Amino acid sequence: MLTGIEEVDWASLGHAYGPADDVPELLRGLASADPAEREAALDGMYGAVHHQGDVYDSTLACIPFLLELVADPGVQDRGCIVELLTSIGGIELDDEEEMTEHPCDDGEFIPAANYAMAAAAIAAGSDVFLGLVADPDPEVRLAVPCALASLHPEPSLVLTLLRERLTVERDTEVRLALVAAVGQIALRHASLRAETVDWLGWLARAAQDPGLRLAALAQQARCAPGEISDDVVPWVTALLEEIRTTSVSGAGGETLRGAAPTFIGQVRELLEEHADGRPAPWTEELLRTLHAALDDRVDDRIALILAQLRSPDRWQRSDAIWLCGGLIRVWRGRYEEVVRLVGDQLHDPEPRLREAAASFLERLFELGAPAADALAARLARSSPGPVGGSDGGLGDGPGIGSVGGLDTGPVGGPGGPGAVGRSGRDGALIALARAGDVRAVPLLARALEEDEVRRELLYATDGLGPAAAGLAPLLRRRLARVGLDERLYDRAAPLLHALAAVRGAQALPEVLRILRGAPANRRDRVREAALRTLAAFGPAAREAVPDLRELLADGSAAVSTAAAGALWAVEEDPAEVLPVLERWLRPDLPGADRCAAARVLGGIGPSAAPAAPALRPALGSRDPWVRVRAAAALWRVTGETEEALPVLLAAWEEDRHARVDIAECLAEMGPAASEAQLVLFTELTRRRRHNAREGASGTYDIHLDEKLLTLCRAALARMERGAY
Repeated sequence: MLTGIEEVDWASLGHAYGPADDVPELLRGLASADPAEREAALDGMYGAVHHQGDVYDSTLACIPFLLELVADPGVQDRGCIVELLTSIGGIELDDEEEMTEHPCDDGEFIPAANYAMAAAAIAAGSDVFLGLVADPDPEVRLAVPCALASLHPEPSLVLTLLRERLTVERDTEVRLALVAAVGQIALRHASLRAETVDWLGWLARAAQDPGLRLAALAQQARCAPGEISDDVVPWVTALLEEIRTTSVSGAGGETLRGAAPTFIGQVRELLEEHADGRPAPWTEELLRTLHAALDDRVDDRIALILAQLRSPDRWQRSDAIWLCGGLIRVWRGRYEEVVRLVGDQLHDPEPRLREAAASFLERLFELGAPAADALAARLARSSPGPVGGSDGGLGDGPGIGSVGGLDTGPVGGPGGPGAVGRSGRDGALIALARAGDVRAVPLLARALEEDEVRRELLYATDGLGPAAAGLAPLLRRRLARVGLDERLYDRAAPLLHALAAVRGAQALPEVLRILRGAPANRRDRVREAALRTLAAFGPAAREAVPDLRELLADGSAAVSTAAAGALWAVEEDPAEVLPVLERWLRPDLPGADRCAAARVLGGIGPSAAPAAPALRPALGSRDPWVRVRAAAALWRVTGETEEALPVLLAAWEEDRHARVDIAECLAEMGPAASEAQLVLFTELTRRRRHNAREGASGTYDIHLDEKLLTLCRAALARMERGAY
């Protein structure tokens, strides 16, 4: 075994962490009889030799030995090695990428040719996989279909082999892998697509196993999304019900105990935990495939999710929540009933289902209103213990494990069915406050009396309005206890934000203490946050005027402009602040500085009209944000649309992330911006959220898109009223 491994000059080769002289030991470890040693070796292969998908010269040198290991029936865990080879050889590059180099973490570059050579080398030896489709080890049979579909150079041969194997395979997950590989071949090879789609359609109707029918339907939809039938929702719902009534829990596989912790092991344990207790855990991936194929058929996807949320099977309901998270993040739609049904899951005895529901609702903001009663009821059923989180204290960073309901025990005491633990209460309370429900206020007050408060609770005060004014004394006391040390910004900024939101001017002495005592570490950010709070206090912050005047001359644009904004809010005298703001509009300054000045000028409004000449050069900036800020400010200070409106409409198409700010200005303009009607109408007809990103999301993404829709409607309403 591993013939010739000593003949390779491994020390002259490299991987992610330097010379590859440790690779022979890793390869031998993959063939070890010790499960822990095999796992450690696999972890090393992914961590160094194939680090984050990279292909080094040492990775190429490993390929013959990995193929040899896969072919040896005496080697255990060969399914993992097949998956490793599939990953190494499965990266597809286009023509341009093949001519370039790929950066890696240490700043060096990996020749793109390495990826092509890896694919070619594994394809040349891929006949070894043909003999493994009937291997006695089900883990090998599970990994091989994808390897064949991705790497073998004769797709017609592979397609025939996979379809024939399906007639005799008895392992459910392997059968699903065979169907998925058939779909993958159809996607990769257009010449085989039509016949494969037809075969998948036949299988979706003819197979006895409902799971197999669902898998075939999902792959058919993936390969031919334009041919998805109109009755897909009742069809899938019926299949899920059949799966629910026929599936039984299978015995779990062998689990390593006492082994050294590895990343591979941690991933495996998470997957095992996720599947624990689920009779058919594979349905989740099938439904993800189907939802991806349905794409912008939002109404069908919502109908499918609603059917799952009404299922007696809590795991189908849990899957529905996670699927809806991806749907609502990307697509606009009518989600009221979905949100209400997700709220109902907050009372389920299963903690993982409650965790999924709370995590989903926490990101919805105003869209979470249909679940407000369920959130309030969940919080009311909490045990009398503390509220406020356990993330290490205010300012220690976002709470880790901050959403859940992991308790067990009697209702009303710690951990009853549907009861809420400390971290679970935080998630529910954040969701309730972000939905603008005033029932959150007394619970926030209770949280503020505890030693630790999750920062998101404080930022959630924004939507509560005057009802949250009673929180000011508690916020003031907490701010007074914050130390003036290097952690000041992290600890004080959420409190300052909340005080601004509730207009807690009685905390003026405490805010001034922060402003004056900010240490060198992140001083500008501390001062800017304190100044924004003082601006929110308005004339009640008159005692701060000397400090504000002093900071007008600060060398930081963020601090100087924030001081100008606060001074205007206190005294409403433009004489002192306009020259300062005009100074930060110079064309030679960074865009962020000019944006900060323009924003404050726009807030001052018509009293800042003398600064209009200083704003106009910014309308021609190369930075779209500078143009947007300057155009909005010019409108607000002059009331004239002639120069500002064309700039705003051009930026609307250039930078979608600027649309909220632009729509806000258009709503203020009203009839004067009537030529923007088509742009606004078009935005309202789009199904995809303006800020949707593939594979990524931010906490405020949904909220910002819903705000954009609200502003577009408001702008159109004003324009229509002005037309009569």
